[in-house]
Amino acid sequence: MLIRKLFKFENAHIVRGCSTRRCSHSIHGHSYKVELVLHADALDHGQMVYDFGLLKGGVRELVDAFDHSVAIWSEDDPDYVASIRKHSERWVLIPVSPSAEQFSRLIFRLAEATLQSTEMKNGESGVQLYSVIVHETETGYAQCFREDVVNPRMGLINLDSIEFSPAITAQWADPELFEKLKLRPTMIQPELEGLCT
Repeated sequence: MLIRKLFKFENAHIVRGCSTRRCSHSIHGHSYKVELVLHADALDHGQMVYDFGLLKGGVRELVDAFDHSVAIWSEDDPDYVASIRKHSERWVLIPVSPSAEQFSRLIFRLAEATLQSTEMKNGESGVQLYSVIVHETETGYAQCFREDVVNPRMGLINLDSIEFSPAITAQWADPELFEKLKLRPTMIQPELEGLCT
């Protein structure tokens, strides 16, 4: 069975190398909608796949980190990266260009790590992140599946290569949330490590 949880955030970016000049040369923003689709083959004691309330912690905080912030590709022009970090309080430095496709992969990676670190206490069985859908506009979205996250042709997304600004982490219930996630292995981690060797 599949269930879906919807999140929303406002974010600014530049997508270098894309076909549209406005998109590749000017900072611009979108009202994103992110759908997390979870799968399980059994229900918990509450007869649910997964209690939506459990997604109100770390997953929501990590997705909300992108709200009213600038997504910066770490491979962008160093002067641009430094300027955004200097002049914007909220920014996220990421190892891939901030396209809808890469946002879906990035959020899959973050949500997967968070779900894997969540202690299941109510008879949940085999709950997995099935896909992440990122709506960049009303008419366009990208959908990521597990195999897309570990596809080296799409760019590797290691948690160590993501950086949240201090203003973002200070607002989390646990400012060490992301650092703790990086220490916990996930189901994707062995596949990613195999690609790096």
